[in-house]
Amino acid sequence: MRLKLKCMDITRILAVRHGETAWNVDTRIQGQIDIPLNDHGRWQAQQLSKALAEEEIHAIYASDLSRAFDTAQAVAKDKKLSITPHAHLRERHFGDFQGHTWADIQDQWPEDAELWRVRQPEWTPQGGGESLVMLQQRIKQLVDELASPHMGQQVLWVTHGGVLDILYRLATGQDLQAPRTWGLRNTAINRLIWTPQGLQMVGWADETHLDLAKDESSA
Repeated sequence: MRLKLKCMDITRILAVRHGETAWNVDTRIQGQIDIPLNDHGRWQAQQLSKALAEEEIHAIYASDLSRAFDTAQAVAKDKKLSITPHAHLRERHFGDFQGHTWADIQDQWPEDAELWRVRQPEWTPQGGGESLVMLQQRIKQLVDELASPHMGQQVLWVTHGGVLDILYRLATGQDLQAPRTWGLRNTAINRLIWTPQGLQMVGWADETHLDLAKDESSA
């Protein structure tokens, strides 16, 4: 059924994962540890800014972790906008898993690693971690909080892979345990719309600005 929504009845959302970090390359779990962008991540942030140069953006929100905030800063500088940091845009807290690679986790906590692998919704990582249910509740509340003041406008949210995964599931009705078949690449552009009834998908994982830039640099 075709949607009949007036522009003033919706908030348009650009949801973006932060640029690459050294721990991304190492497949080390970052969670809520504050790891900075690496050189490639800073390049990705600049490419994101170029890709959004012609987009009208009314407000920018970012996780207060530096890898997300600094990615947002590249866009904010060109748009001459301030960034509103928000701790609830942070990545899922992975408790004792944070700072370890997947191989480390399988070796040290094999039973917990299996519960994580199968996406057991109520499983909570030891050491203050969040379950998938807890993460989903956090993000559902945050979506309404950040989107409702911007009806008729477009906003940019710069956040983390786990948060984007939940946004995708909320917009498409995917269960928390459904296998992930969608991309969460660093600085890919994801488009959503929000109404008081919830989120809807417009487009996902637009990586054109990254792929074209690579092609041009190697031409």
